[in-house]
Amino acid sequence: MAKKKTPRKGTKRVKPKCDRCNHYDCSDGKDCFDLQEESLALYNNDPELLRTAKAAARVESRFYGAATRLEEIALFAKEAGFKHLGVAYCVGFKEEARVVCDMLRAHFKVTSACCKVGGVPKKALGFPPVRKGRDESICNPVGQAELLNRAGTHFNIIMGLCVGHDALFQQASKALVTTFVAKDRVLAHNPIGAVHCSYVVRRLQEGLFAEA
Repeated sequence: MAKKKTPRKGTKRVKPKCDRCNHYDCSDGKDCFDLQEESLALYNNDPELLRTAKAAARVESRFYGAATRLEEIALFAKEAGFKHLGVAYCVGFKEEARVVCDMLRAHFKVTSACCKVGGVPKKALGFPPVRKGRDESICNPVGQAELLNRAGTHFNIIMGLCVGHDALFQQASKALVTTFVAKDRVLAHNPIGAVHCSYVVRRLQEGLFAEA
């Protein structure tokens, strides 16, 4: 388990609950948590962080509401100067991954890794199979990250990795990571649909952790 980070000396403990705010005055420059000065120092003292942040801001301002997420990923990579992209995808997205990689290869060097790399058997780690009676390989996000690390990718893209596997991949990746597809097997990979559909919202409110 990761160690809990303690606040640096001189910083005050806060427990933000921004979701309960009715004003969002921070959008107009209000510093609710005395964070502005520290944030500016973090950006200004790290040239790479500042360069990446500026690239993200430029893409947001120039293509707000006009570019798809895939276009934004490519535009951001170009703005940030990333020339070698990695794509870590679930085998369930193999067709989509091929299309995406081909599109990106027109402008970048692209290296890809599917989730079953290494062919590590589930039984070797004591994991239960999804389908009984079959020899199944684990999803191996750490292996995916290692392959892309070895390839020296500058920026990695997640396509449909499972919850938890995506977190492990991001932890193991040496390069910055973004998500193109967030897997949701029930809602056609549109997770936000869970809070936009009143029927689903009602079911989740009645029992978020109840068995379906």
